[in-house]
Amino acid sequence: MSRQGKKSPIWAAGCMSGTSLDGVDVALLNTDGVEIFDFGESTFRGYSETEQEMFRAELGTWQASHELTELIETAHAEALSGLEGFELIGFHGQTLNHAPDEGRTYQAGDGAVLAEVTGVPVVWDFRSADVEMGGQGAPLAPFYHHALARYIGAEAPVAFLNLGGVGNLTWVDPSVEDPAAPGALLAFDTGPANAPVNDLMRARRGETHDADGALAAKGVPDMEIVAKGLEHPYFYKMPPKSLDRNDFHGVLEAALPLSDADAAATLTAFAAASVARAMDHCPEPPTALYVTGGGRHNATLMAMIAAGVDCPVLPVEEVALDGDMLEAQAFAYLAVRVIYGMPTSAPMTTGVRAAIGGGRISRPDLAKA
Repeated sequence: MSRQGKKSPIWAAGCMSGTSLDGVDVALLNTDGVEIFDFGESTFRGYSETEQEMFRAELGTWQASHELTELIETAHAEALSGLEGFELIGFHGQTLNHAPDEGRTYQAGDGAVLAEVTGVPVVWDFRSADVEMGGQGAPLAPFYHHALARYIGAEAPVAFLNLGGVGNLTWVDPSVEDPAAPGALLAFDTGPANAPVNDLMRARRGETHDADGALAAKGVPDMEIVAKGLEHPYFYKMPPKSLDRNDFHGVLEAALPLSDADAAATLTAFAAASVARAMDHCPEPPTALYVTGGGRHNATLMAMIAAGVDCPVLPVEEVALDGDMLEAQAFAYLAVRVIYGMPTSAPMTTGVRAAIGGGRISRPDLAKA
């Protein structure tokens, strides 16, 4: 067993509020930051439509209002209050702006406040150190994906695809023991996933998303718009690379003149085409593509992805994982790595110059307890 593997396992609560803006996921994980020993309970605290509007009003800003910051911290505290038995919290916060090429990324929410409210140490601000070291600050789940590949007993390379507001892909070689070692991982954002379709559905129909891809299934995608979208400079960059939620707003605008169904089909087809393009970067073809995040519930999107890649496309439930909570679990895992002084990103996951451990640690003021 490696030196790292001798650390004591910790029950940690990971919190994730993603670019889909639907709410806060919280999941418990027992880990030493290397191996996964057990999965615990999970919960979800949804955002109301009014709360989602507060988020959308401040997307792209570099300083959240007091009202939005308070909402983020309160929502996380409420979600955490439904669980017990954890010794550590991994708090992602809410990304409002992400411009790594400018050396900046911003996740609203103060982990020190959450530590005081919960009485539990909080690891937060996971991305800043990576960006300061020349990395993209995203995606951050790949080290956890590496642990998952080994947990499920994968013997050959596999890939994990998270379909949130933005899509991101992690290629894993589970035969490499250390996730920070060369050849263990390659990770990057694929392109838009749910965000453009969600925005379309909200604007056209007052709905949060295209449930099961039902509307897209009735439409015909405009492949000229898809092809034009694939000419975006992002697709010509070599990974690692990352996106902001609104980097492909032009594709949504191009689809707006179409009927509701055709627009939904076009945006869904573009998300799938982005994944197919991303698979070309894999060092060798994965034996399976395991899909997590809300997009795996979209049957039309899943079918389009399966048609464009050369390996089985499966929801992570096929290997007994929880696709709704996997991202939250990832931040529990990363929090433990931070506590134990281990790296959370590496050159082939974010483009950072060297393997680095991100995250700030805030401990509750026990004198006040």
